[in-house]
Formats: sequence, structure tokens, C-alpha cells
Amino acid sequence: MLPLKQDKILPFHRHLPPIPKQRQLDDCLVIQDMMSDVFQSAEIETGDELLYLRPELQKRLLHHLRQGKFSISAELDLHGMNVPTARYALASFLGECEKRNIRSVRIIHGKGRGSYHKEPILKRKVNSWLQQRGDVLAFCSALSTDGGTGAVYVLLRRSK
Repeated sequence: MLPLKQDKILPFHRHLPPIPKQRQLDDCLVIQDMMSDVFQSAEIETGDELLYLRPELQKRLLHHLRQGKFSISAELDLHGMNVPTARYALASFLGECEKRNIRSVRIIHGKGRGSYHKEPILKRKVNSWLQQRGDVLAFCSALSTDGGTGAVYVLLRRSK
């Protein structure tokens, strides 16, 4: 038997797997953002078309909007924005449109292919935000030449 070279016993160190704290924080923020709005719209898949018309308006108005018969006077591109930035940009854009008496706009929200879970987070949010606004009369997904289900045409109320 050989003598020990040291007389101390080292404690056993269990190596725990690393905790992905940033990913957990990001997941929590996404859930908070998705749950933050008062209005909860139905689940929307990437390819689904958005349609909305105020109940007091004629369906013919939405039909003309879907066919692209309104001249688009302004455009907002939300690509690459996070939810709070996109919400602020949308509110500012629509406020500016009201000041300039712009009636028909296009908002590009994207199809969600670049998002974390490849889901259309901004598409859902834009759908919800637009339905909550009193100045929005109708909106629908754009024609394929104008972005398809990654963009919406929006018809705004005329300024008084």
C-alpha cells in the first residue's frame, strides 16, 4: 500500500448544466407582450388573411379595399421592430395620417418568418391594435403584389 500524498479530502463538486437566463427572460417578455393588450384577437396563422370592417359600414367598402381600389397615400414598415417599438410607430403613424387627412394606408407587419418561434407576433398585434382604434374603419390583407398576408390595407376615418 502506498502512502497518500496529501491528507485533505476535496469536497465533491457537482457541475450543474448552465441556466439559459437570457432565453428565459426573452420568453417571459414575449409572453408579457402577447398578454398585455386588453383586446384579445383570435389566433392567426402565418398564411391567414386579416379582415375587419366596422359593423355600421357596408360590406362593399371592404370588398373595394380587398381589391386594392383605394389609392394608398402612406406606408409604414414594421419589419425588424419589437412589439413596444412597433406599437409606438403605428400610433405615431396613424396620428400623422389623421393630421394630414390621409384616408388609405398600407402597413407592412411581415409574416413572422424572422421571429423567435417563426410566428407572426406583429401580425397578431397589428390586428388587435387596429381593431381598438376609433379612426380605423376597415382593414384587410394586401394583394400579393403589395405584400400579401404580410401587409394590410387600412381605411381611416376622414378628419373633421
